[in-house]
Amino acid sequence: MFLRSRVLLLVTLLSVFVARRSLVAGFSQSLDSDFTFTLPAGHKECFYQTMKSDASLEIEYQVLDGAGLDVDFYLSSPDGHILASDFRKSDGVHTVETHDGDYMFCFDNTFSTVSEKIIFFELILDNMGDENNEAEDWKQYVHGTDMLDMKLEDIMDTINSVKARLGKSLQIQTVLRAFEARDRNLQESNYERVNLWSCTNLLVMMVVSGIQVYVLRSLFEDKRKSRT
Repeated sequence: MFLRSRVLLLVTLLSVFVARRSLVAGFSQSLDSDFTFTLPAGHKECFYQTMKSDASLEIEYQVLDGAGLDVDFYLSSPDGHILASDFRKSDGVHTVETHDGDYMFCFDNTFSTVSEKIIFFELILDNMGDENNEAEDWKQYVHGTDMLDMKLEDIMDTINSVKARLGKSLQIQTVLRAFEARDRNLQESNYERVNLWSCTNLLVMMVVSGIQVYVLRSLFEDKRKSRT
């Protein structure tokens, strides 16, 4: 009975902590976001992200579709300094340490006058909240240093490790989906080009064959007029 009571107490404490973490997470800012948008030809699109001190901002982008699969990119700090920039690249990854303020990152397609671009980007924000303080809240419910020869800290370390690995797996899958979408668009574009040039070559071959037949027939025709 005493062992069973300890098990029930441990489960109850974990349930209370998980419920509190879920409630806080429901109203906290997402630490991992991804977006896909269309950038028209001759346009520039900018986005803003509010950051805190001692945090990090990671931006990964890919051009999924559009002629050349390229775009200009730059990231600037709240005081206007350029932290990272790319010129006509199809993808890129940038990570910066941040301080308080709004960071701006822009995608520029003004060099193109005809082709629009479909762009995917992902934001990964680290050390944005008070997760360390929240992770310590469960200790106020624990009295004693040992429960069932297993510390609650060990269980929480395992849960946090699983959570981190699942989050990393989700990020990798999101990036792989973006790569797959870009490759599919590129293959479809190549498919249309191959069909167009194949039809053009076939038409040219038919015209050339007709001309050759006409020329050969004209060579063997007897153009002399018969005299009576």
